[in-house]
Amino acid sequence: MLGFHPRNGRIRWLAVPKPNLLIICPPDHYLLRNLDPIRGAAHVFVDNDLSSVTKHAPEAEIILYSGMSGNAPPFREVWRHAGKVKWIHSLAAGLENLLFPELIDSPVTITNARGVFKGSLAEFVIAGMLYFYKHIRRLVENQRAHRWDDFTVDWLRGKTMGVVGYGEIGRECARLAKALGMKIYAVRRKPDLSADDPIADRVFAATELKAMLKEVDVVLAAAPLTPETRHMVGEPEFQVMKSSAIIINVGRGPVIDQAALIRALQQKRVAAAALDVFEREPLPEDHPFWDMENVLISPHCADRTHDPDWLDLSAQCFVENFRRYVAGQPLLNIVDKKAGY
Repeated sequence: MLGFHPRNGRIRWLAVPKPNLLIICPPDHYLLRNLDPIRGAAHVFVDNDLSSVTKHAPEAEIILYSGMSGNAPPFREVWRHAGKVKWIHSLAAGLENLLFPELIDSPVTITNARGVFKGSLAEFVIAGMLYFYKHIRRLVENQRAHRWDDFTVDWLRGKTMGVVGYGEIGRECARLAKALGMKIYAVRRKPDLSADDPIADRVFAATELKAMLKEVDVVLAAAPLTPETRHMVGEPEFQVMKSSAIIINVGRGPVIDQAALIRALQQKRVAAAALDVFEREPLPEDHPFWDMENVLISPHCADRTHDPDWLDLSAQCFVENFRRYVAGQPLLNIVDKKAGY
């Protein structure tokens, strides 16, 4: 309980002109080590227990929400008590579990970890493509069987990647793919923002999604989850794809209609899928994906790096924004609350 002192047997905020920072996170979590540089600049309270958090929420000016422990208190309940909050930062990039109408309509600024995990996710995308184009599963099975089985493999160079959601993650994936000789098509809500983009060969509006999907060899879903993007790639979209298409999802599971994807894979209307996210997580033991040889499963851990640690990177993003906040400078990664990202 850093930055507090007991008075009359209770914990109270110190009455000095420093912002009150409420951190919703287990008090013993290692990510808190990253906050050492700012502890002298704020009054900090850390807890993950709802009753304790709601007791301190009324005086909080800043709330850092980790949402990483799996048992974080529901933020909507915390919000009901946070009458003085001015800025909320999420250590996650996805906001579907944080946003709700009252918060969206409020003047409170929200920032997130957008882009922090993009490098590792982009490497997974490259690995997913190589896994199928170079027949890595076949290589491993042959090695286990002590079988010399030479065969031909395919190129990445010359293929076209279609990025659904050309934000921080999508663009980083495209950058690496471009370096390997791939052509890049992209769909985004505001295509004019990429008019002069040196990576994208062509940018489509969201209404042109099917037109893009007809032409690409790899479909990369990297969009955040919003009401507009839920099942953005579904049965009608799979109907227009190439039968050789590889589907990759590193955004949010429900952006792709999973039932429609299973049908498309089973009926060979698309060739393969490399998935880091799913509609239901953990993936049930009896899920069809487990037994499909044309599916590569990553248990939502493609961004969980070490050295540097993924949560350290996210916490350091907050520290940089905190320094900006107390200096009166513009914050990074400000969320468009109505858009959902």
